[in-house]
Amino acid sequence: MKITLLTVGKTTSKELEVLIEDYVKRIGHFVKFEIKCISNQKLSKNLDENGVKTAEGLKILESLKYYDDVVLLDDRGETLRSVEFAKELQKQFNNSHKNICYVIGGAYGFSDAVYKTVERRLSLSKMTLSHQMVRLLFVEQLYRGLAIINHLPYHHE
Repeated sequence: MKITLLTVGKTTSKELEVLIEDYVKRIGHFVKFEIKCISNQKLSKNLDENGVKTAEGLKILESLKYYDDVVLLDDRGETLRSVEFAKELQKQFNNSHKNICYVIGGAYGFSDAVYKTVERRLSLSKMTLSHQMVRLLFVEQLYRGLAIINHLPYHHE
């Protein structure tokens, strides 16, 4: 089993990158994990916000494997507490031989094609967050979920 975080665009903040890398190393103690970035599209005269979402959506769909258990990180998704997220992770580990792929869209979100293809959505907040900040928040929550599963004293409840 492997977990992939598929992101649109790179993290441009060195400070965020350092924090993200710290959690990536921690996660690696429990499971194979990688962050895979695909290039983002820029607005132009010929490409409006919907065009950007469509182009990025095609890249996202091309990056997914048929055996991936895909979850979109989306502000319209299901909101879970950390313990509930850990339980969902455990279920995925127990019930699937598939890889788990969490997807963070670009600045304008996901295209309709991505929403039609991927039904599962998870929200880290009801607020709209920078797609770069979502990376940090997600890897922290993934580490927290793995720590809960493995009975480490990281999470206090």
